[in-house]
Amino acid sequence: MVMNWNSKVAGRLLGRLAVASIGAALGALRKPPLQGPAALAEPPADPRTLEAIGKRFFRASFEVMGHLAKADGRISEAEIAAASGFMDELGLDEAGRGEAIACFTRGKQPDYDYRAELTQLTDICRGRPDLARLFLEVQVRISLEGNDLPAQVHRLLRRLAAALGFSSLELLQIEAVLRIPQLGGLDGRSGSRAAMTGRTLEEAYRMLETSAAASDEEVANAYRRQLQRHHPDKLKAHGLPDSMLAHAKQRTQQIIEAWEIVRERRGIR
Repeated sequence: MVMNWNSKVAGRLLGRLAVASIGAALGALRKPPLQGPAALAEPPADPRTLEAIGKRFFRASFEVMGHLAKADGRISEAEIAAASGFMDELGLDEAGRGEAIACFTRGKQPDYDYRAELTQLTDICRGRPDLARLFLEVQVRISLEGNDLPAQVHRLLRRLAAALGFSSLELLQIEAVLRIPQLGGLDGRSGSRAAMTGRTLEEAYRMLETSAAASDEEVANAYRRQLQRHHPDKLKAHGLPDSMLAHAKQRTQQIIEAWEIVRERRGIR
């Protein structure tokens, strides 16, 4: 199949996630009573090491994405649009987009060595669990958008998750969160959060990986934990390339929006 990477096709996906100002979003980390650790970003490592990790992370992201897309035997227009939309979202320049397409194309070849890539990924993510989790999130998200995770793809994702140190249960939790549609009403068009439906409240709890049965303290701790996992500065300190920070910022915004729904419903100040 000739792959059409026209950005107009991919553009249909861009409205699916609300991305507000990341500066305002991350400001929530500094607001009481949810003051997190004094510095979520860790001391910088050797820049040369981080650069190498970033390059490998970028290449692996799109190679594995291509391999997963071809796992069921063919690459659909929806899968092309999902991958292309992700490239658009990252704001890749012409060179970056060309490299991403080349990696995606390499990953879909019959002789692509998926197991060798897992070995490489395990190596670069060793001691960097949040970086590993972000990689897994990206693959699950694009697979969901492209083909809704058929059995062949799910098997490969379980292998990927295990190689990166995540259990099948953790993979299912990530999938459950990423299946949540864009949280309605958080862009100012649908009224106050207090007027949200019960279903949206349930999804907000799921986004924070907690439940309505949890105490206020437990919910607040879940919120902090999710913010720490996705904090862009922390991930960058672990080697996440600048070109892929958009996904981390987007997830951070979703987590803060979910917290605001829960906080207002519970009356937490």
